[in-house]
Amino acid sequence: MSDTTQRPPLPGDLSPEEKVARILRVNHAGEYGAVRIYAGQLAVLGNTPTGEVIRRMAEQERRHLETFDRLLPERRVRPTALAPLWHAAGFALGAATALLGERAAMACTVAVEEVIDEHYAAQAASLGETEPELKQVIEEFRQDELAHRDEGLAHGATQTPGYEPLTAAIKAASRLAIWLSTRV
Repeated sequence: MSDTTQRPPLPGDLSPEEKVARILRVNHAGEYGAVRIYAGQLAVLGNTPTGEVIRRMAEQERRHLETFDRLLPERRVRPTALAPLWHAAGFALGAATALLGERAAMACTVAVEEVIDEHYAAQAASLGETEPELKQVIEEFRQDELAHRDEGLAHGATQTPGYEPLTAAIKAASRLAIWLSTRV
């Protein structure tokens, strides 16, 4: 087979419909988790200058969530069964990092957004040209997430004491949440 021809499906390969369902499910879960992280951060830092930065990012995440809230029923895709867990875990992560300080809250944003950047880039690549509208949404949201990462960096995220272990733990948890939400 040449590089320009597509290989035949193998046992265990997802159908195009299931692939899209998984993408929508996990992205909905991720945007829901992001909204909850920012809610936790705002509960602690809402009346600070950093609170205004968080509020702006949270508003973009709400718009992303609204998009996936619309796409799930349009495509007849069920949301993840783990939404109650993400409700609590997202808020707890946001509040906990905010309690560590404004820079730690920004470090949380940087860690999550770096994982989401990788995740959205892989999704866009896997869609190819089969789902141009969905791919465009993913690429647009990816740019927003990169802007959030940059905002976190600009607000001193890397100056957080323990930045490396903190962000490594958050990235590992984010990757696990992605893996679980894709499937459950």
